[in-house]
Amino acid sequence: MLRNSSRGRGRPRTFDESEALDKATQIFWSKSYDGVAIDDLIAGMGVGRQSLYSVFGDKRTLFLRVLRTYAERKGAVAAKALFAPPALRDAIAGFLRHAVDVATEEGSVRGCLMVCVAPLVDDTEVRQFLKDAAAGGVALVERRFRDGISAGEIPSDFPVTTRARQVIDLARGLTMHAQLGAPRKTLLADAEEAAELVLLSPRGG
Repeated sequence: MLRNSSRGRGRPRTFDESEALDKATQIFWSKSYDGVAIDDLIAGMGVGRQSLYSVFGDKRTLFLRVLRTYAERKGAVAAKALFAPPALRDAIAGFLRHAVDVATEEGSVRGCLMVCVAPLVDDTEVRQFLKDAAAGGVALVERRFRDGISAGEIPSDFPVTTRARQVIDLARGLTMHAQLGAPRKTLLADAEEAAELVLLSPRGG
């Protein structure tokens, strides 16, 4: 009796939600938000139209979810790259190398969803999300610089906030160069050099 009464509740999902989100990420990444149609998502994610809307919502809602999921994953790995190395120079270089790795990942579209796609979306919530994410990135690098001050690796008057913003800008720049086709080897070398420049003591210091 219980088995029979449960049949009317609809069919079980025939797709993996996380995998479908990954596929949606690649679709938005390769086609841009405005270039993606619902039919592209249905075909690329391997879900039916009804399942798409019932599980993920409309295109805008899906994109916001994709963006948040992508940012969480990327942010966790970036934080590890920044805080795992004991030396500050290695930490900054690792953070910038991570940006290159994401932007040149084999089998994926070059660039970054948050740097190369999302800023072109004319949506207040998307813009606010990117603004908050950038501020969070700066705060993370600031924290690492303050750890460096505590460890005596950089002077106490080191311009923490300014240099943290510069690190985020450098990561964004490396990503954009990757999208334009710059060789991965060149970008990794640029990341190493950028780390050296960012850690230079301020003038008069």
